[in-house]
Amino acid sequence: MELDLNQLRELVTILNQTDITELSLKSGDLELTLKKGTMVVAQPILTSTSAPVTSQTSVPAPDVVSAPEPTPPPQAPKKGAEINSPMVGTFYRAPSPDDPPFIDVGDSVKKGQVVCIIEAMKLMNEIEAESNGIVTEILVQNGEPVEFGQALIRINPS
Repeated sequence: MELDLNQLRELVTILNQTDITELSLKSGDLELTLKKGTMVVAQPILTSTSAPVTSQTSVPAPDVVSAPEPTPPPQAPKKGAEINSPMVGTFYRAPSPDDPPFIDVGDSVKKGQVVCIIEAMKLMNEIEAESNGIVTEILVQNGEPVEFGQALIRINPS
């Protein structure tokens, strides 16, 4: 089998349009291996009864260009002070399931006011606001596990 330059280009084009990274073709005296991102080399197969059928040819394989991963749009820095979890535990917005939450978004809080509870090892730990301000975000859902240092609530200090 002989392979002309147009056929070789067609093979390279087809290879680039697939997820295949390597293609080997053997036919008679021709052995061809195409690998994405490397050199493509057609080498003759030498047998004891025949002379080389083809000469060595090197064709650079086209680089596969992948689109860069989209980066998320830059977000404006969040305003306000964060109240972070001082421990690992479970976040609760209210003292019991039947009670209203300690705070809601838009509420005004005072320094030292209880804003939530973190349950750790069956102990209820009241978390207090560290400054006066307005609650702008509650970052954790009621009953969700939280990690040490995880942001729980964002307050815009006043």
